[in-house]
Amino acid sequence: MKPTIDQTTFGSITIEGTAFAHDVMIRQSGQVKKRKKKLSKALYGTSHILSQDEAKYVYEKGTKRLIIGTGQYGNVRLSDEAAEYFQQKQCQVDLLPTPLAIQAWNEANGTVIGLFYVTC
Repeated sequence: MKPTIDQTTFGSITIEGTAFAHDVMIRQSGQVKKRKKKLSKALYGTSHILSQDEAKYVYEKGTKRLIIGTGQYGNVRLSDEAAEYFQQKQCQVDLLPTPLAIQAWNEANGTVIGLFYVTC
């Protein structure tokens, strides 16, 4: 079941009443996991660019939509390789500042996963 995201503030996100003080991803099953930002930071020196390796980790077979909360100020983006990877998988990617991404997530239907940055 897709969990409801309650709110976000700089440095945290609250999902179904539980506060997380780190970036999170939400799987198709509804499981909330800590983001593996090292996959992107190792390549780019920053976690603000989503690498193809992280894209492969985030993606789940059958996913039609990925909602990415790009941070409180919208500083996160996809690398060209990550964008191409999602396109090959026919997975729509919505990049929105995290407060707007939460609204999109809570209204989303279908096979959707999420990745939410809590800073920047």
